[in-house]
Amino acid sequence: MGKISLVFLSFWGAGHLVPMVETAKRLLRFQQEEKLFSVTVLLVQPPNPASASTFSPYVQSVASSGLDIRFQDLPPVDPPTDTDGAEDFISLYIQSYKPHVKAALALSSIPVAALVLDLFATTIIDVADELGVPSYIFFASTAAMLALTLHLPILHDKIPVEFGELEGDVEVPGVPPIPPLSMPTPLMNKKSRVYTWFVFHGKRYLEAKGIIVNTFKELEPGPLEALMEGLCVPGHPTPAIYPVGPVIALEDDADKANSERHECIKWLDGQPPASVLFLCFGSMGSFGAAQVREMALGLERSGHRFLWCLRTPSTGKFRHPVDANLGEVLPEGFLERNGERGLVWPSWVPQKEILAHEAVGGFVTHCGWNSTLESLWFGVPMLGWPLYAEQHLNAFEMERMLGVAVQLKVDRKGGGYVGAEELERGVRCLMGDSEEGKKVRAKAEEIRLAIKNAIGKGGSSYNYLEQLAADMSKGGASDKY
Repeated sequence: MGKISLVFLSFWGAGHLVPMVETAKRLLRFQQEEKLFSVTVLLVQPPNPASASTFSPYVQSVASSGLDIRFQDLPPVDPPTDTDGAEDFISLYIQSYKPHVKAALALSSIPVAALVLDLFATTIIDVADELGVPSYIFFASTAAMLALTLHLPILHDKIPVEFGELEGDVEVPGVPPIPPLSMPTPLMNKKSRVYTWFVFHGKRYLEAKGIIVNTFKELEPGPLEALMEGLCVPGHPTPAIYPVGPVIALEDDADKANSERHECIKWLDGQPPASVLFLCFGSMGSFGAAQVREMALGLERSGHRFLWCLRTPSTGKFRHPVDANLGEVLPEGFLERNGERGLVWPSWVPQKEILAHEAVGGFVTHCGWNSTLESLWFGVPMLGWPLYAEQHLNAFEMERMLGVAVQLKVDRKGGGYVGAEELERGVRCLMGDSEEGKKVRAKAEEIRLAIKNAIGKGGSSYNYLEQLAADMSKGGASDKY
């Protein structure tokens, strides 16, 4: 068999691009001897130049890794102007790349065996169909969120009111009943175009040959079983499901640190094992001054050691987090009073390196899926503080379904506000000697070991990746599910 090309299309968000590229790298390593595949990653141009700086070093490091993987910048397009939220913007923006994706596939010097699309890029399935190329969806979230998205068109017909007005819970096959306030943020306003897009994507996923999910069988057995048995969309065949995760870029932080140890790591070196609570809220998480004061009070009253990555919102159109001015946002005297047991860092931190440090005993997180997987990878229990996207569902799943997290009571109607008393309660529960804290810590360690088994040779994720490589190499999906 001659060489074939696997083409991947992501949007510019690191939480989507990185796991997709890491999956491509694993596929390439799978076929070291035969070397059947080469990989091309098509990059859409970020509408905000600042976004490029967050993933450019990663792209450069992969491009120079020696693997048969290349990155192709697609020409810029005009971003949509009249949009109704992030997911609406992204879906419309990627849709306008149709002609460029078609040209890239048509001009490929090697036959294209598969086109792997971002979860917001379902409109590009049209291009794959037109060219006779099998399409796959890369779902950079949980199997529970995938089950909900596939089931959403049915829920849309069944539940006429807003989810927030629902008396009971939301029923999704394979998932425990979901309280309305644990539903993903984009689904909380049915009149929005964002919601309409999710219903649209949920329908179009069914047209793909397969769906690659960044999770593993032992982590989400219920949702994965429901998906594989076709329970989420009764009466319609569900594409092959490949749970190949967790897919994490482990070399990434080391590259960014340029071998010089980060100040936060040096500080952690001086702390007792499992004694430090790490607070970090992802590439888009930031807080205004009033919320920062509540956080500071809660942390101070808890009495526990902490490492706090604190970013504040920018004033620009895209509202990317910016480095915090600690003197402006923290209560007077806070740094002096807590200097012995706490460190507040106002800029980027090497999250994976911190989670890997033996001094870290808990993680206050927005429950973004990549951060959650990193925490589980290192066996660190979580305190869930969801902010946006599907994070409320993730927090619910980590606490209720998996028992690896304590969930904070977040005031969704008040913009995700958490008061000092609630944060103090959560910190004491997670880091103290409570029975709940002990159970959560033990469960996190259990999941850490399960991950090693899943991705190791003969493990569930290893086997699904092997099946995916085989199915892609013959230009289709098997029906052995």
